[in-house]
Amino acid sequence: MIEITGIRLNNPTILAAGVMGTTGASLARIAWEGAGAVVTKSIGPEPKEGHSNPSMINLGYGFLNAMGLPNPSYPDFSREIEITKREADVPVIASIFGGNAEEFAIVADGLVDAGPDAFELNVSCPHAQGYGASIGCDACAVEEITAAVCDITELPVWVKLTPNVTDIVSIGKAAQRGGADAVVAINTVRGMAIDIHSGYPVLGNRFGGLSGRAIKPVAIKCVYDLYAALEIPVIGVGGISTWEDAVEMMMAGASAVQIGSAVYDGPEIFRTVADGIESFISSGGYRDTSDIVGLAHRRA
Repeated sequence: MIEITGIRLNNPTILAAGVMGTTGASLARIAWEGAGAVVTKSIGPEPKEGHSNPSMINLGYGFLNAMGLPNPSYPDFSREIEITKREADVPVIASIFGGNAEEFAIVADGLVDAGPDAFELNVSCPHAQGYGASIGCDACAVEEITAAVCDITELPVWVKLTPNVTDIVSIGKAAQRGGADAVVAINTVRGMAIDIHSGYPVLGNRFGGLSGRAIKPVAIKCVYDLYAALEIPVIGVGGISTWEDAVEMMMAGASAVQIGSAVYDGPEIFRTVADGIESFISSGGYRDTSDIVGLAHRRA
């Protein structure tokens, strides 16, 4: 059992925002598979179809996707959160996005009655024009958006950061100034693939976001830097597919870890990773997970 931003989790694994968070049924299934908490697909102010196919490809060393934030909008998604709360006994974090601070606040306010346990602000999607990373690269915008959501809710507010910036710490500090209870690092890394036989970009959107094993070292470094600079918790995400990956992320400074792409190999990944962390803690002579969070800083 761990506690982060006042929320109790049975273990430090969390479903990352993405394809498995599109319905209450899929969120509940991940909870049944052992996740300590679940994050919904990012939800916005209006229905959005997303980008044309192909929108996701398996590169072998990771995934490249350009979904484009497809979603039914917050009024239609509220029932999915309600279903998850009814079917699964884990915290549900609502991932939300908008084009500006006002839209973020509107979506958060519209979802409060559905009963989420926290909000995760997506200011980091690299392939949705006018949203995500186009906002998350601007420290002033991140601070304003965070403050706007914090003003309309007493629920914990997490801010998901983009690695596609020169200095992620400055963006993390902006989120902290805005009142964020935690930051989540990282979202996908901008990338592209081209079919050498035709010369065409593979993705329908031309470029997208790289996730999976390939980005783990990037995520580790971002978490390490944020942990050293911030006074609020850091939740690590990016390339975690084994319990060893999770322990490494926690030693860099993550209080909990999110898992996304690794669900491709099966939703049992959450129980496997959680059990592995628990065994590592007990066999290593540590009292609990707090003993390994940030350990690399104390050993440096």
